[in-house]
Amino acid sequence: MIKRDSYEKQIHRALGRSPIVALIGPRQCGKTTLARTFLSPDSGNYLDLEDPVAAGLLEQPMTTLAPLRGLVVIDEAQRRPELFPVLRVLADRPERPATFLLLGSASPELARQAAESLAGRVELIDMRGFDLAEVGGARADTLWARGGFPRSFLAADEAGSWQWRRDFIRLFLERDLGVLGFGMAPPLMGRFWTMLSHYHGQIWNAAEIAASLGVAPNTARAYLDALEQTLMVRRLLPWHANLGKRLVKSPKLYLRDSGLFHALQGIATAEQLRAHPKLGASWEGFALEEVLRAWRPDEAWFYATHAGAELDLLMLRDGRRLGVEFKRADAPRVTRSMHTALADLQLDHLWVVYPGTRRHALHERVEALALGDLLAAAPPL
Repeated sequence: MIKRDSYEKQIHRALGRSPIVALIGPRQCGKTTLARTFLSPDSGNYLDLEDPVAAGLLEQPMTTLAPLRGLVVIDEAQRRPELFPVLRVLADRPERPATFLLLGSASPELARQAAESLAGRVELIDMRGFDLAEVGGARADTLWARGGFPRSFLAADEAGSWQWRRDFIRLFLERDLGVLGFGMAPPLMGRFWTMLSHYHGQIWNAAEIAASLGVAPNTARAYLDALEQTLMVRRLLPWHANLGKRLVKSPKLYLRDSGLFHALQGIATAEQLRAHPKLGASWEGFALEEVLRAWRPDEAWFYATHAGAELDLLMLRDGRRLGVEFKRADAPRVTRSMHTALADLQLDHLWVVYPGTRRHALHERVEALALGDLLAAAPPL
C-alpha cells in the first residue's frame, strides 16, 4: 500500500487544533482508506452513511453522537448536511470529549453547511489522488499516463487502468453529479466535459464553448462551476494589475487528473500519448498540479498579455514571487516572454521545468530543472 504520509500529518495536526476536520476530495481518491489508518471501520465510532445501519443510527444524530468519545469518523458526510448543526453543538462542549473527522465529496450543500454551521470549528483539508512524492520518481511516467486515482494507478495493466477511468467518468456523470446536488443531464455534461478537455491548458471562452455545445453562455458557466466544485477542473485565474499593458482577463482551464484527461481524449496507452498532439498540454497540466500540491502557494495565477507575453504559473509563497514555465523541450532557452515576466511581475526567481535531468542556470534568476528537483525544493509541511 502506498503511504499517504503528508495527508496523515495534516490530519493529525488539524485534529490537534480543531474539534472538526473535513477531508474533502473526489470520489475514489483514497479518503476512506486514509481514514481507516486512524480508526477501524469495525469501531462503533466509524459511521459510513452508505451503510444503511449507520444511516439509520444517524436519524437520531444527537442520541447517537453525544455519547461517543475520542475520534469519530463520518464517511460520505455530504449525504447528510443536516448533521452539521448537531456537530456544531457537540463541538462547542467545553470538555471536548470527541473530535470528528468528516469525509466527503465536494458539493455545494457541503460547502454551504460547513461555512454556515461550522464556521470557526472546522478545518478543511483538500485531498487528491496519488502524487509524485508518494509514488516515487521512477513511476512518474505511469502516474502521468494513468493519473492519480489509486485504482487507476495501481491497475494490473494499461487496459485495466483505461477501463477503470472510463467507468469512473460514466458513473460520475450518471450518478455522482446528481447525488452531489447538480441537476444536469448526463449526456450534455459528458459532451461538455469532453469538449473542455480540448481546451486543457488554454484560455476559457464561454461564448465559443457554449456555441459549439448549443447552449447559452450562462449554462456553460454553470457546467464549468460544477466540474470545478467537484474538483475535476482547475480554473487558474489571471494575474491582474495596472501595468499599463492589456492583460488577458479570462482564466485558464486544466483537467486536474491527467488520467481522466487522457480518457476524455481517447488516449488509452503511453504509446498513444507520446504521439498525441496534446502531449505538451498534458505534461504541462500534470506538472502544474504537482507543483501546486508540493509548494502550497498562498496564491497562484498565470500571466498573459495580449501582446503575447506569458508565464504558465505565478506563485506567491512567504512573500516571494516565484514564476514557473513548463517546457516540453530537451534544451529550453530564455525567451523574450520570460524577460517580460521577470520585469513586469518583479519575480524573485523563475524556474523552467523541462523533461531533462540536468539542473542549470539559463540567466540571472532563471533556472532550468527537472520536475522532481522543483518538487524536492518545496518548503516542508
